[in-house]
Amino acid sequence: MNHNYQEITKSLETKGQELFGNHFKIYKEDESIIEKLIVYAIKDEKRANELNINLEKGILLSGPVGCGKTSLMTLIKHITEKEKYYVKSCRDVSFEFIQDGYEVVHKYSKGKLYQPKYNTICFDDLGTESNLKYFGNECNVMAEIILSRYDLFINKKLITHITTNLSATEIEQQYGNRVRSRMRELFNLIAYNNTSVDKRR
Repeated sequence: MNHNYQEITKSLETKGQELFGNHFKIYKEDESIIEKLIVYAIKDEKRANELNINLEKGILLSGPVGCGKTSLMTLIKHITEKEKYYVKSCRDVSFEFIQDGYEVVHKYSKGKLYQPKYNTICFDDLGTESNLKYFGNECNVMAEIILSRYDLFINKKLITHITTNLSATEIEQQYGNRVRSRMRELFNLIAYNNTSVDKRR
């Protein structure tokens, strides 16, 4: 099937204006990022092979602050052909941990979280949360969730997406080599370059 990527991109921009306001626009320099996300979302196998995108993995969308990662992942879910996904802030997950403890790790590591179709989750802004203590025990909440969801990926093909400002080295420093190693298997890395403008100006 041939897909009109320009037309899909235009419809995403229109949807973005509906969700975020008339100021929303898709920038020319971001079109290669947009194309990769669209290819993944609509499961264009031919183009995915050309771009070295594994449609069985999730997306790790990396880039500097303000480049539009959260907005894009919020938009892309509107054109996914198969599994929809739920976008959840990593900071909110950490606040839930303060309230509910280790049950939160279990909550995000098992199926049927909100609705069956939302078993796929996009954890937004990995790295903005902190290591937290629950009854005196310190926990790297997102590290534990990622490791658990890796097991679900291996055993049940459950997909996870992540957005982050962190580099690969920073991810290893904050979450450990074990997490970084598994993330290579979990995700397609789609990265903005570091010169990408802050679109919140």
